Amino acid sequence: MITLIAAVAENNALGKDNQLLWHLPDDFKRFKNLTSGHYIIMGRKTFESFPKPLPNRTHVIVTRQKDYTPEGCIVVNSLTEAVSVCPKDEEVFVIGGGEIYHQAIGLADKIDVTKVHHHFDADTYFPEIDPKLWKVVSEEFHPKDEKHDFDFTFTTYERA
Repeated sequence: MITLIAAVAENNALGKDNQLLWHLPDDFKRFKNLTSGHYIIMGRKTFESFPKPLPNRTHVIVTRQKDYTPEGCIVVNSLTEAVSVCPKDEEVFVIGGGEIYHQAIGLADKIDVTKVHHHFDADTYFPEIDPKLWKVVSEEFHPKDEKHDFDFTFTTYERA
């Protein structure tokens, strides 16, 4: 099963200058809980936005760069190749960035989105989720608080 996982603003913004636009500790916690122990597929820029590889996950990096060999990671040249190196009988997470999400949405079985209830100026966007193709199977609203500057909703979609 292929799952896209992302935190997305109301205007589908993901980030700017290879940085997230918000800090939501509960979203980080959810991301860690869902992806730990799994293969995670990402583009090179997404990988390079981390201070170090994420623990307890197998990193599959899609890049056109030759001789790109970060330690402990699987490096491939296409999304198709990325999917092919992952276990077929396990949930695999696509974690970004924008171009990888656009390529992967047609392959995905599920989308786990944290919808940040705000509009942001960005240079990277998540693809539109077509309600004819996807149905909401769960939603959980979280109001802003002392640790979270914005309201947000965890939403899980499955193919309709």
